[in-house]
Amino acid sequence: MTQLPGPKAPALIQLLQWVAKPLTFMEKCAKEYGDAFQIKLNYPMVFISHPKAIEEILKTNPKQFDSGYGNKLLAPLVGDNSLLLLDGDRHQRHRQLLMPPFHGERMQAYGKLICAIAEKVASKWVVGQPFSMRESTQEISLKVILQAVFGLEEGQRYDKLEKLLNSVLESLASSWKASALFLKFLQIDLGSWSPWGKFLRERQEIDELVYAEIAERRQKLDPKQTDILTMLLLARDEAGEAMSDGELHDELITLLLAGHETTATALAWAFYWIHRQPEIYNKLLSELEDLGDHPDPMAVIKLPYLNAVCCETLRIYPVAIITSARITKSPITIMGQAYPEGTALAPCIYLTHHREDLYPEPEKFKPERFLERQYSAYEFLPFGGSSRRCIGAAFAMFEMKLVLATILKRYSLALLEKRSLETVRRGVTIAPAGGVKMVMTGKRMSQKQESPSVATV
Repeated sequence: MTQLPGPKAPALIQLLQWVAKPLTFMEKCAKEYGDAFQIKLNYPMVFISHPKAIEEILKTNPKQFDSGYGNKLLAPLVGDNSLLLLDGDRHQRHRQLLMPPFHGERMQAYGKLICAIAEKVASKWVVGQPFSMRESTQEISLKVILQAVFGLEEGQRYDKLEKLLNSVLESLASSWKASALFLKFLQIDLGSWSPWGKFLRERQEIDELVYAEIAERRQKLDPKQTDILTMLLLARDEAGEAMSDGELHDELITLLLAGHETTATALAWAFYWIHRQPEIYNKLLSELEDLGDHPDPMAVIKLPYLNAVCCETLRIYPVAIITSARITKSPITIMGQAYPEGTALAPCIYLTHHREDLYPEPEKFKPERFLERQYSAYEFLPFGGSSRRCIGAAFAMFEMKLVLATILKRYSLALLEKRSLETVRRGVTIAPAGGVKMVMTGKRMSQKQESPSVATV
């Protein structure tokens, strides 16, 4: 194998750049080294952004890779039995057990619930009083997860879980806070006053609440309930075996942490872009109004321009900026480049989504791209791909569309600032710095509404 190009700085310096300013670091490397380059993180990793190379990787038999190991840094968050960390037969088994609740008619049952939760959270906004849209979307998505996944009604356990999950996620809400995930020497428990010690204690409390919920639900299992926990308790693999408590726990934690944080961030970005460009707002509102005042959720999710807005949101700032790293079990050749056994190959979502040859003027937010062209699964991959594609992808798009439609139809909002938003690391994801500050200017009563404004502070 010829030596791949890449930065020459010491591994720790590269890792710190990746933690602090991942987009800047990747863009600089892509500009200097092209479609494939090697950077040194916790281990050397090859970033790849050419669609043909990504296609070759994703079409390779998954058994030729160790992909779970590439997510090992998430183990303190999600546990060792999480789908994200599994490989081979165990990964396939968990995927088959988890897939049904996130597709088809099962998912449709959550439509009205999502709309009701969005309306309930938005109803707390006060005209003229600034708020963080990301905090609101996080509240919406967490309530959706707790009610749709766990089937929890608001009460003591629900309130505790909501509070603890928010605290755990806020403990990773910036580059320096998230650095403990990447830098093992920071994972030191010095008691509840230390960052890692506080995180571990909160994780322990979450574990106890989740195991208590699993135990209760096993005792009084009701097959008529539609929440995802009930479906997972009833699910059996090909050998007739159910998930163990430990497996269930880790998959539920994965859904709680990965499933709501990512959707909350994507929604915050969507509200930002929609209100930054009045022509997009007007076009979207016109499409929504054609459905009447109380549209059927299944009609909402089929709207072409709403779908284009959601896709462009996930293109310009994909919440996950790389897919799971695939670590080769034997030598492999991708687009003529030979890679030895043990190479970590990381298809780069962000860099692929910003290729000029695929997306002209990639820094501009242009939903029309997705009306004018059909992109392949190797050109547009916000949820990853192949057997590692996000299991909640369809649910995330479903929720995004319904939350946007519910709020845009009922509330007039404005951005508080004219300046462009910067990005900030939140754990392993990328979020808008400052949380997207907005203000409600009024409730929408009439069918036609004026363009959004940008308030100045």
